[in-house]
Formats: sequence, C-alpha cells, structure tokens
Amino acid sequence: MQLLMFILFSFGAVVSALLMVTSKKPVSAAMNLIFTMFCLAGIYVLLNAHLIAALQIIVYAGAIMVLFLFVIMLLNVQEKEGRAMGSRVLAQLGGILVVGFLFILVADLASVDPELVRAGGEDLFGTVRGVALVLFTDFLLPFEIASILLLAAIVGAVILAKRRIDD
Repeated sequence: MQLLMFILFSFGAVVSALLMVTSKKPVSAAMNLIFTMFCLAGIYVLLNAHLIAALQIIVYAGAIMVLFLFVIMLLNVQEKEGRAMGSRVLAQLGGILVVGFLFILVADLASVDPELVRAGGEDLFGTVRGVALVLFTDFLLPFEIASILLLAAIVGAVILAKRRIDD
C-alpha cells in the first residue's frame, strides 16, 4: 500500500512540476507548485518524517506561496492565453491525492505506539527534537549562513521596493 501511495505521490509531484514549468499563466504555475509541495509532504509522511511534512505544508505551501501569489498580483503580470489544461481532470487527480494523503496520515497516526510516544521515542527522525538537534549541532554554520543570506535578501527587497516608491 505504501509503495502504491509513494508511486502516486511521486507521479503527482512530477506531473504538477512539469505543468508548473510549462504553464503560461503565473497563477496556474503557482497553484501547480503548491500541489507539488503537497505531494512532497505526502512522501515525507510515508517516510515517517511528520515534522518535515507539516513544515512543508505550513511554510512552503502556506507562507511562501502566499508571498509568491502576492508578488504576482502586485507586479500585475499579464496572463497569456494558455492551452486548455484539463483543469477538471487535474482537480480530480488532486482530490484523489489529497484523500490518499489524509488516509495515509490517519493510518500512520493510528499505528503509533503509545508506549514509544510516552517514553520520548528512541528514534528522533522527523521529530522536532531530532531536527533541532541536528540543525543546531551538526549544521549550525550552514544554518547561520542561510539566515544571513535571507536577511540580506529581505534588506535588498526593501531597498528595491523603496526606490520604486521614491521615483
């Protein structure tokens, strides 16, 4: 069952990524990217990395894609006439994948051993503690470099936006 769901999520991720790249409409491309992120979150759930799956949906599919859509609308990017992409078929495929994702999530959560949870769990893979432990010990320098790069990008975006207002 897990292999079938893995194949289904992988196929959905690849197809929606291809549709995102080939789409002429920016909003459609962003929506396909969101669908790709949901498929990746399903794969993370299959790998018992529930924290990464939740972060994938909350941070990437939620916050960052909202910013992408805001920028698309702010820049008033004109949508070109694209080909009919069978949005009804895509919506049905998306519905099937979302239901499959929820089914796997519920089945996986139901199979969690309460004794293991109560004992704190010996396997930290995919947990908040496990991710924090690796992030702040083994990967502290790349984490700090990434935070500095993000801060520089934010400052650059503010400076570019302010210059446009002053003109």
